[in-house]
Amino acid sequence: MIPFLDLKKINNQYSKELNEAINRVVESGWYILGKEVGDFERNFADYCGVKHAIGVANGLDALILILQAYGIQEGDEVIVPANTYIASILAISAVNALPILVEPNLQSYTIDYKKTEEKITQKTKAIMVVHLYGQTANMNEIYTLANKYNLIIIEDAAQAHGAVYYGKKTGNLGDAAGFSFYPGKNLGALGDGGAITTNDSELAKKIRALRNYGSLEKYKNLFKGMNSRLDEIQAAILTVKLKHLDEDNEKRRKIAEYYLNHITNERLILPHIENHDRLSHVWHLFVVRTNTRDHFQEYLTKNNIQTVIHYPIAPNKQEAYREWRGNHFPISELIHNTVISLPISPILDLEDVKSITNIVNKY
Repeated sequence: MIPFLDLKKINNQYSKELNEAINRVVESGWYILGKEVGDFERNFADYCGVKHAIGVANGLDALILILQAYGIQEGDEVIVPANTYIASILAISAVNALPILVEPNLQSYTIDYKKTEEKITQKTKAIMVVHLYGQTANMNEIYTLANKYNLIIIEDAAQAHGAVYYGKKTGNLGDAAGFSFYPGKNLGALGDGGAITTNDSELAKKIRALRNYGSLEKYKNLFKGMNSRLDEIQAAILTVKLKHLDEDNEKRRKIAEYYLNHITNERLILPHIENHDRLSHVWHLFVVRTNTRDHFQEYLTKNNIQTVIHYPIAPNKQEAYREWRGNHFPISELIHNTVISLPISPILDLEDVKSITNIVNKY
């Protein structure tokens, strides 16, 4: 069986460095908000091209903390793609604001800026863009809307570590960005982790307090904060893996390009690079669409190819948001009903890629 994602094999590439990093933390005797977190925050800020990176517990907390720091609250509206992992929407709900769903572009799967403006009201405070599957959203058009209506731009960059939009990396394309370091991400920890990036020094200072019980100085609480801190071991691991991120992303691009150039099955709709720049996509996922998804997945399983569906249920169809059941987002629902992800990772062997392609073409 060709696995969809072999995390053990991915991390074994760096086993010596990872073990040294973990041992360094264990021997230091300092496990929360120490040198390793500080070093990683500086390295990740430099990588993204921003002034500040703040390590937090996970990607969802990263988005929640951004919204809290901006004072977004009950009565406010935040525009978000209808086609996204539910965490983007849960973050808005967590601060009691109202998520306003906007349909995606059917080619890029990211938010359709042409449909965004009609959803803006006097209550709108921010646009949360999601760089889905590893591809940057069309930011130039989002900038125009944000400037016109004085809106905050928040990036959900959980799937797009290292993607580039006209020379700037994700994390530096809005006012603030949230990242996840879940193990399966392009930059993955060996557990949960996340980060926030921004060029706003005052915002960064507030988030550093909010992630630590609302405190910058022990026992002095400035805000009603939370406990959401990237731990020292995960920070040390991420420092090791950050050094290899661009190389790993390039391996993903080459696999994606092979698929795009050699998959010829007309029953499948292949991904589309919207911004016409190969660096704008880091291929966290290689997602195809087919109207016979279940049968296609069954066929691939029988041929020893593991696949995953990202994501089978549209957010407006989830039980958690039953209040949206009467609302229809036909483009988002079409995507959720037809997408399936083929294997792609930095350690996927070219012979396996060729085998997958041949089997897919025979479907």
